[in-house]
Amino acid sequence: MIGHPSCARCGREVRAPGIWSNAWRCEVHGEVEPVAPVGLPTHERLGRDLKTGPASDVPFWLPWPLPTGWLATGITHAGDDRHGVRASFVACTGPNPLGGPADLVIVAEEPGVGLGARWAGLDGRDPGTELATQTGSHAKIHAAGHPTALWCVHGADDRAVYVGEALGRWLWLILWPSSAGVLIADHITLMDLRDAPCDLDIPLGPLMGSLPA
Repeated sequence: MIGHPSCARCGREVRAPGIWSNAWRCEVHGEVEPVAPVGLPTHERLGRDLKTGPASDVPFWLPWPLPTGWLATGITHAGDDRHGVRASFVACTGPNPLGGPADLVIVAEEPGVGLGARWAGLDGRDPGTELATQTGSHAKIHAAGHPTALWCVHGADDRAVYVGEALGRWLWLILWPSSAGVLIADHITLMDLRDAPCDLDIPLGPLMGSLPA
């Protein structure tokens, strides 16, 4: 696998555990969850990511069926062999209903990891006060067969950010450009790749590499 583990909160390369500490460390954020280099969700990569460390309760969400013209373009996770997966990341690329290309990143994570907030362009590790000030939900999707409420939160100006909870974990849907947020109204259904059939044929595109984190 090309690349080095990075900080879930900022993307900097992290230092591996050593004789003085059993934690991964970022020079800015201290002890963090390491994020593996991004790869395509091939059967080989899925097998590796879904089986990292002890059994994990963190889902790997993929829109399924994919919207017309969309392709899966990346997958990774935050965590290590000792603690298992603490956060998952799946990226897709396709046509923006309002014109041009669009990208979608889906993050599921345990509280405090910070991967979703990083990609959303938020400070901190969790949606926190962003959700505390919201009233009714702004959108609903289906995740693992269950209706799931989402709230729109203000992240970086160039993206649309929705966050909710599914299977007891934070669920982030982050779309570029911000106009691609209209896709959320298109009856999106998410499948947990941990439950996917072994012969699932996921349409793959070029590996993501230019999304603004």
